[in-house]
Amino acid sequence: ITRMHFQWDWLCLGVLIISSVTAEIENEDTLDADVEVEDFDKQSQEADVDKDISPLEVVYQTPKPTGKVYFTETFDGGLAGWVLSKSKKEDTDDDIAKYDGRWEVEELKENTVPGDRGLVLKSVAKHHAISAMLTEAFIFHDKPFIVQYEVNFQEGIDCGGAYVKLLSSGDDLNLEYFFDKTPYTIMFGPDKCGEDYKLHFIFRHKNPKTGEYEEKHAKRPDVDLKKFYLDKKTHLYTLVIKPDDTFEMLIDQSVVSKGSLLNDMVPPVNPPKVVDDPSDKKPDDWDERPKIPNPDAVKPDDWDEDEPAKIEDPDAVKPEGWLDDEPQYVPDPNAEKPKDWDEEMDGEWEAPQIPNPKCETAPGCGPWVRPMKNNSKYKGKWKAPLIDNPNYQGIWSPRKIPNPDYFEDLHPFKMTAVSAIGLELWSMTSDIYFDNFIICSEKEVADRWAADGWGLKNLVASANKPGMFSQLMTAAEDHPWLWVLYILTLALPVGLGVLFCWPAKKTDEDIDFKKTDISKSITKGELKQEREELEDDEIEEKQNEDTAED
Repeated sequence: ITRMHFQWDWLCLGVLIISSVTAEIENEDTLDADVEVEDFDKQSQEADVDKDISPLEVVYQTPKPTGKVYFTETFDGGLAGWVLSKSKKEDTDDDIAKYDGRWEVEELKENTVPGDRGLVLKSVAKHHAISAMLTEAFIFHDKPFIVQYEVNFQEGIDCGGAYVKLLSSGDDLNLEYFFDKTPYTIMFGPDKCGEDYKLHFIFRHKNPKTGEYEEKHAKRPDVDLKKFYLDKKTHLYTLVIKPDDTFEMLIDQSVVSKGSLLNDMVPPVNPPKVVDDPSDKKPDDWDERPKIPNPDAVKPDDWDEDEPAKIEDPDAVKPEGWLDDEPQYVPDPNAEKPKDWDEEMDGEWEAPQIPNPKCETAPGCGPWVRPMKNNSKYKGKWKAPLIDNPNYQGIWSPRKIPNPDYFEDLHPFKMTAVSAIGLELWSMTSDIYFDNFIICSEKEVADRWAADGWGLKNLVASANKPGMFSQLMTAAEDHPWLWVLYILTLALPVGLGVLFCWPAKKTDEDIDFKKTDISKSITKGELKQEREELEDDEIEEKQNEDTAED
């Protein structure tokens, strides 16, 4: 029984280790945080590509919108309709102020879909700006606003952004002079510098009283975004703003953040109803001290403020073998003056100091000084104990008055109309890939567009995914401790086979037990045989007695 328990313990351990390795590999292909996945319409889930075909047999067709759209771009036809900025960035040195970063239209470097091309940011440490007019201006009235596009950080990302700006409608909008101060209505997309991984959603809200605009930033998503910046895969970014003043941000069709334009933006859309009165001043005699020194307290007569905090330890004894006459450091005897040493320019050369070798085996070198210890008589500077302040009035704050700048915008969804889309970026990493922009009002249209573009890229990437062995090696490179699990996992089948299949060695206890069983069995048989022989004898004797009587 003990042996069986031992074998089952090993079996359970093996299952746990194998499960751990499998979970680690699977985790590489999933988000590090929980995301809410929308229940998409079945039509938006279907793609025109058979998932059973190999990557080499994929036939790419340029996506076409299936409903009302305000803008689409696949870049399969080049940069027709896009305008490179001729402007300069303000408040920047002239040598880097120009928007002279280079753009190209190229296929993906990895998991290439033949014929599918995208816009690629090519330059490092340069400003880039490119934009295009919408087919039709979007007016924020009673239909949702949806912007969606793909990004692939093909070389990873050190510091840079991949966000888009939806440029505000206006008579002075000139795409040739698109720069950082060009008015925009919405900014959305990924941005990263250092270890700060962001997903921006910013909209510019117009103050109905002053007419001035103020940026409102969505609160940071609660999920870990790091994977999307480092895995060199094409990811789909979607922003949905609804007429009921709510919004959703999605990555790869999974919701990573959602909220209300009224309650989840910083600073809030609507200012507070009351504010501090700027003319209210704190009275000079206002007492904010909750505690004060006791005015009746007197310093004790035996309180000596002159006693030091530390004194020499009178009981200390110099360790035996202490080398008083040896310095702690001596000139390096092996050092040589450099050949180019000029004493007139550099002064007299001195060998560098090194620790005195004689001090290594001694308790110490140099003049011995008694160590210091805490002074038991030390009390420090006397201070009167604190008592409750009888005149305490609390922390002063100015009185509140109605906010003269207060307004209430109950529908911030009604933003400034959008007429153009632009990329105005700086990056320390090249080859950032953009593709398949769409602006529309129907989620089904955006989903179908995604299925024909991003869905196909995702399919090819999955088909090109390395085998289990490669995944194991990659996982071990990121997590070296997995090698221990791998070794244990390989050793387990051998160990379990030995435990379950190898003949068990007979122990003395087993032999004794079996001998006892055999001896008991023979003894019982002999007793039975003897009993039967006795019964036969008794029957024979009785028959003899009956015969004699006759």
